[in-house]
Amino acid sequence: MPVSPQLTGTLEDYLRVVAQLAAEKGHARVRDIANAVSVHKSSVTAALRSLSGKGLVNYAPYEVATLTAEGQAAADRIITRHDVIRRFLTDVLFLDPDLAEANACRMEHGLGSKVLERLRLFAEFVRQCPHCGEERLGEFRTHVEVRNRRGRTGRGRKRP
Repeated sequence: MPVSPQLTGTLEDYLRVVAQLAAEKGHARVRDIANAVSVHKSSVTAALRSLSGKGLVNYAPYEVATLTAEGQAAADRIITRHDVIRRFLTDVLFLDPDLAEANACRMEHGLGSKVLERLRLFAEFVRQCPHCGEERLGEFRTHVEVRNRRGRTGRGRKRP
C-alpha cells in the first residue's frame, strides 16, 4: 500500500531518493537521482514532473529538485516504512544487508500500516522479552547459519 493513494510505488521510490539526496548533498540533481535508481534521466524528469504536479517536489527543467513541506512529510513516512522493514529483515531474520535492502524496497509498497506496525512491535517484543530477547535471537541466528552451511532450506530438503 503506497503511503499516499496518489503515489505509485515507483513515485514513492523517487520521493525517497530525492529526500535522501537532499539530506546528503542539500539538493537532488536529475543525474544523481537517475544513478541512484538506475534509470535514464528522462524517466527521472517525468517522475519529477509528476511529483511536482502533486505538490510534493519543487522542480523546473535544468534545476535541482527540492521537497515541499508535504513532500518531506510523505518522504519521511516512506523512509520510516522502509527502515522498519529493512531492520526487521536484518535484525530479526538475519538476512544479508544487501538482500534485506532490496526486499525492503519491494515490500514497503505492499505492506499495510497494521502489518508494518506488527513487524515493528514484534521486533521490539523479541528484543525486550525476558524469555526471548537477544539470547533467543542468537539461537535463531545460529540455526540459520547451520542450515546455510549444510546447504539446506526448510524441512530438511537439500537445495537444487
